[in-house]
Amino acid sequence: MKRTYGARAAAGALAALLVLAGCSSKAKDDGGGGDKSAGGVKTGEGISGKTITLGALTDLTGVYATLGKSVTQAQQLYVKQLNAAGGVCGYKVALTVRDHGYDPQKAVAGYTELEPKVLGFAQFIGSPFVAAVKNRIDGQDKDLVLPQAWSSALLGSSYIRVIGSTYDIETINAVDFLINKKGLKKGDKIGHVYFEGDYGESALVGSKHIAQEAGLTVVEQKVKPTDNDMTAQVAALKQAGVKAIVISAGPRQAASLVGVAAAGGFDVPVIGNNSAFAPQLLATQAGPALMKNYYVASPSLPIGADTPEAKKLVADYKAAYPSDALDNGIVAGWTAASAFGEALKKACANKDLTREGVDKALLTINSFDIGFGTVQNFTDPAAPSSRESVILQPDKNATGGMKVVQEAAVSKEAEAYTPQA
Repeated sequence: MKRTYGARAAAGALAALLVLAGCSSKAKDDGGGGDKSAGGVKTGEGISGKTITLGALTDLTGVYATLGKSVTQAQQLYVKQLNAAGGVCGYKVALTVRDHGYDPQKAVAGYTELEPKVLGFAQFIGSPFVAAVKNRIDGQDKDLVLPQAWSSALLGSSYIRVIGSTYDIETINAVDFLINKKGLKKGDKIGHVYFEGDYGESALVGSKHIAQEAGLTVVEQKVKPTDNDMTAQVAALKQAGVKAIVISAGPRQAASLVGVAAAGGFDVPVIGNNSAFAPQLLATQAGPALMKNYYVASPSLPIGADTPEAKKLVADYKAAYPSDALDNGIVAGWTAASAFGEALKKACANKDLTREGVDKALLTINSFDIGFGTVQNFTDPAAPSSRESVILQPDKNATGGMKVVQEAAVSKEAEAYTPQA
């Protein structure tokens, strides 16, 4: 979840916004500014009256609209259940949502608007957008951000905590699956179709790393989020003679790639990063090809996992949103909200609900497990919370449209690899 502003004009507009945002004074909402004591608990920004306000910067109208909706609704469900159980330290939790439509200007403007009013962000979709405000977060703001983004560029911050493996590590695990399960071998060529920007380029670092280790050659195809037809990319990769393809892009690009390859008799396995699939694609013409030749590397088990926690989440989500589809955005949203909630509870026990108090509390969590196959360790800001990946395959008969073909695991190459922030 990633970068859409390859055009110079968009990048220039983002830079101008950053200059303005960096020079502006920091506004405070009513009752939210400055430390104060309530019942012996230290508080600060984002707490007013008896309410803790968290922010969610999401994509409800852009490239990741389907996943953004699921992430947001899962977090709203978590907050509702948390409040029903008594809230945190006597406070109710509120989630303020802004849709940036995967637009860089709207994303930075949304952050600038919400930052003075919230304790932190349980959601921030888009690696490049989070990276754009990283200096502010680490410097003057110090608000905890749990992004739905996995670029290695986000590592190294005490306040921005990547949940799950970063794209480079995830891609190393994905190619390892192709080697061990799909016959990719030394001397082969592997295609990599990737979004320009933090997401795709972080994933490309991973594919190049394991290619060097395994004696493979990477054939690159860079695309933009506005490029929805992958015909030219498939033709180039077929001509190059690649034996498998990695795609680090969006669901539309993945469906086009797999569908075009199948139509042209180009029968090679394709594996995508965690956000390169949406179950709605199974109802399209690309559906049969996706179920045959497509795989997804994921930081967790899918929403349809056979665990008590997953089954409860499915039942609760269906009850809350009976007309909406199930997908792995629900897992991502629920995981981030749960991690933020756990940090709030620990900060409450420490009697420090300031931004720095909540961040310090998160740094003490070393074995966070909500029943989706991977355990998260938040104690080292320079490392992702996990190096494991689950390999999934589209399946129209599975809850949420995905089945597990390989349980959570980390390859030896990913284990030895050091991500570069």
